[in-house]
Formats: sequence, structure tokens, C-alpha cells
Amino acid sequence: MADAADLKSAGAILVGSSPSPGTNGVKMAWLIIIVSYLLGSLPTSYLAARFLRGRDIRQIGDENAGAANVYRELGPAAGVVVGIIDAAKGALIILIAQVANMPQAVVLITGAVAVIGHNWPVFLGFRGGRGVSTTIGILFVLVTIPMLILTLPTILILIWKRNVTPSMAFLFIVLPLVDWWFKVPAVLIAYGVALPALIGITTYFRTRPKELHQA
Repeated sequence: MADAADLKSAGAILVGSSPSPGTNGVKMAWLIIIVSYLLGSLPTSYLAARFLRGRDIRQIGDENAGAANVYRELGPAAGVVVGIIDAAKGALIILIAQVANMPQAVVLITGAVAVIGHNWPVFLGFRGGRGVSTTIGILFVLVTIPMLILTLPTILILIWKRNVTPSMAFLFIVLPLVDWWFKVPAVLIAYGVALPALIGITTYFRTRPKELHQA
């Protein structure tokens, strides 16, 4: 659990004032954070659209550089593959931070940075997706049992509604309750709320200009 002491330790590492990790620990923490952003920035949906259709995914469908748009515009197989890769990006960076024995606060920061990288990728002029798949990958590593429990009902809702939004709404709304039932640390429950909130904020600011233009 990332309590106040853990947060203080993480801050000390990042600013280089911690006596225990030393210079190498500071460099490692920042290296992992930078790698997290770059890994999150890998434009899988853009590459898939270029390879399969010769188009910019941001100019077709709902113009979102994410797995859902790939699914609708390029087909189910392409959408599923892109979604899995995007989820793997989030899962991988958390595992890297954990293997490097970073404080939990640093681990959580790397996850958030990966989502930021996906949403605002340096390789696409900072115009990417919404971070849904990457967030799912991160949460699967951090709260594995609750996520596994919710996988089947989430998939069933997706099949029933044929729409990502209600299935993801179900997942991210119910997840904190399942986390609480399994006595997941409060910081991880809060984190499981904060990352989907980032998705919502991204979606709001991406769609609002279009709505204002159409008004």
C-alpha cells in the first residue's frame, strides 16, 4: 500500500534526495517514467490503419486513434489486435517498474504516464486515443482478481450493446466496489477511479469542439 511514507520515498527518489537509492535509483526511476511515456505513445491504431488501409485513423470514423475506431473502420480482427497491444503497453510498463523494485507511488506514476503517452503521443503530434485499452492493461496487473471477475460481464455487455461505452462504463463504475469487497488498498481503488476519469476528461475535450462547431 502506497501510504504517506511510500509517497515521501518516491518523491525523494525522483528529486534525488533519497540516500538509499543513490544516483542510480534516481536515474532508474526517471528512465522508467520516460520509457513509460514513449511506450504509451506507440501509435498502434495509426500503424494498423496505415498498413491495412493506407489512411490516417484520425481522419476516418470518429477520428479517434484507438482500438474501438479501428474495430469499426478496419474490422473486428484488427480492432482486437490493436486493443490487446495497447493493453499490453500498460501492463508491461507496470511490470517493468515492479521488477525494478520501484516504490508503489512511482509504479502508479508510470502507469498514468503511459496513458498520457497514449492520449497525447509525441509520435502523432500529441493527438492520440483515449487510453481505454492501456488503462485496462494497467489495472489488470494492479488489481488482477477484480478485473478477472469483471471481464466476462464486461464482454457480454459489449456483445449485447455492440458499443464500447456502456461496457466500459460498467467496468469502471463497478470495479471500485469489487476492489473494496476484496479489500484492495485504498490507494489502488482511488487509482482505479482516477485513470478512467482521465479517459473521461480526454473524451470530453476531444468531442466538445466538434459539438460546439455543430451547434
